[in-house]
Amino acid sequence: MKLFPLHIIPNDTTIDFMRHRRPVLAFMLVLLVASVAIIGLKGFTFALEFTGGTMVRTHFEQPVHVDQVRQRLADAGIENAQVQSVGGGSDVMVRLPADAEHNNEADAAQKVATRVRDAVTTAENPATVQPGEFVGPQVGRDLALNGIYATLFMVVGFLFYIAVRFELKFAMVASITAFFDLILTIAYMSMLGREFDLTVLAGMLSVMGFAINDIIVVFDRVRENFRSLRVEPLEVLNRSINQTLSRTIITAVMFFLSALALYMYGGESMEGLAETHMIGAVIVVVSSVIVAVPMLTIGPFKVSKQDLMPKAKDLAELARRP
Repeated sequence: MKLFPLHIIPNDTTIDFMRHRRPVLAFMLVLLVASVAIIGLKGFTFALEFTGGTMVRTHFEQPVHVDQVRQRLADAGIENAQVQSVGGGSDVMVRLPADAEHNNEADAAQKVATRVRDAVTTAENPATVQPGEFVGPQVGRDLALNGIYATLFMVVGFLFYIAVRFELKFAMVASITAFFDLILTIAYMSMLGREFDLTVLAGMLSVMGFAINDIIVVFDRVRENFRSLRVEPLEVLNRSINQTLSRTIITAVMFFLSALALYMYGGESMEGLAETHMIGAVIVVVSSVIVAVPMLTIGPFKVSKQDLMPKAKDLAELARRP
């Protein structure tokens, strides 16, 4: 497989992925437990969208760096302010936590906006502010619940589609693997202390979609090989992984590079989404190879040639063809 002039891996690999499947799956289970522990112990730094607070859009006559704005706010005693550039170098969005300025008062948003303007404006570069916008904590709870509902809807939808399109065993393994990818990605973001906002949530859902898409490609090859090859099941799974390995890696590389470009040039507001995509690309390409397919050899998820042979309806249709 080549990416431009770069040769990444040889074509037609014959790597024995199934040889060490049990210790690898055991290690992945330990990694999953550790990820859940990290999420439970460290938690998240939720953004204003989830916690509630005040947003103040500030316009400067000349371009200004967000670090300068952040420092001026800190010097003025406005702590825990989130500052990001929006729309250009002369506009910034200042976000303040819900408890920072007595947001329960009726005119608190306007008071916050006035204080922000006084803190960041200078004689050389005066600033103007729009009326502050207050986001209540109930909105944050609604957003969190909507995110959970969206995740569950995606998992159930994928489960139904794969069960109909392939087999129930494939659907269960694909959903479990996608959930595994999601938990590891969330644990990574929690460990970094990355602020959890709507862009990160969108990135999580994108990672799940990418994981399912990648797994379906491998599973489709597994089904074809079970029907056409007369070899042992482990050999069928090995060949299926090797035959799709180039496609799996090149897709993940392109996904990673697009996220890297977004991280480098998309601005601070896109960093959470880009980081989620980058770490998710790495986790997905690994799990689709050493987690999803090996799970088809254990316990209730074990597949056989009989499971994947064409159904009676398909056989009848084939018999009618000239």
